[in-house]
Amino acid sequence: MPEPARRPVTPEPALQAVGLTRTYGVVRAVDGVSFTLPRGGSLGIVGESGSGKTTTARIVVGLEQADSGEVVVGGRTRPTTVRGRARRLARAREVQMVFQDPYLSLDPRTSVATVLHETLRLHFPGRDHPHRVRELLDQVGLATRAADARPGQLSGGQRQRVAIARALAVEPAVLVLDEAVAALDVSVQAQILNLLSDIREQTAVGYLFITHDLGVVRCVTDDVIVMRHGRVIEAGATADVLAAPRHPYTRLLLDSVPHPGWDPEQIAAARRTL
Repeated sequence: MPEPARRPVTPEPALQAVGLTRTYGVVRAVDGVSFTLPRGGSLGIVGESGSGKTTTARIVVGLEQADSGEVVVGGRTRPTTVRGRARRLARAREVQMVFQDPYLSLDPRTSVATVLHETLRLHFPGRDHPHRVRELLDQVGLATRAADARPGQLSGGQRQRVAIARALAVEPAVLVLDEAVAALDVSVQAQILNLLSDIREQTAVGYLFITHDLGVVRCVTDDVIVMRHGRVIEAGATADVLAAPRHPYTRLLLDSVPHPGWDPEQIAAARRTL
């Protein structure tokens, strides 16, 4: 008698958000937000300022606490609070965040090598840290000579590479990028986005992109969710959503991108109507 066919084992998603809500006074900044990020996937969250996208990201990372809902990483629910240094470090290793301005999160007195060495020492005591520092610098496209530089001696693109290297040092399952290329020149943006694509292929880390830039979403995400007033109003494969948006707000976002024949007054009128 033939054996029954075995169903393929589907790996747990890298990240799931389930019914997240967050209220500040009478304002519901996040209202029932749910999404799934596959392992090695790239998901964009787009929307205007005040749409709730950054608050959602901060909940995922653990910088904000949701009023309800849960965040699941690798099949395990992330606790809202943890006790003990070892558990806090383990929780921090699951999800890392890269901010828009890395200069604010880098100590101006500390060299690049020291930044990476201290991160590795904190999370992985006893490993060969000098070798790993060289690996990380190479991974983000920084020459070894950058190891002795301080943040003030680096360009904006170089500082963002350092921030990415520091986040990757702890081997996270998910990297949250909050407007991570918004402050960079267009040519440097392209370099960083290409770098992130290469890193995803090499490491299978999952990306959660928080951005208002639909060009970034088009280049580096597989799927996208559109947020407005704290709620998800549209979701799907990035190519499908951008090619044929179903919700009027998504169409308005696309129409708001300057292009030949673009009429800002018409866009403003459409925004008021919506």
